[in-house]
Amino acid sequence: MSSYSLLGTIVAILDIIAIIGIVLGSARVSHKVIWIVVVLVFPLVGMVIYYLAGRSPRDA
Repeated sequence: MSSYSLLGTIVAILDIIAIIGIVLGSARVSHKVIWIVVVLVFPLVGMVIYYLAGRSPRDA
């Protein structure tokens, strides 16, 4: 297994965790859909931006 496939697997798992967090969060549905699209289109960057800026204080 190359290091790229291991890194890709780790990013995919972290993206799934981020999407679960988005779905279970307290935001409006439209915000959830936008964040899920951002995480899916930009997997690594979208996940990081969501955890730094997208989560509400109630979800943190």
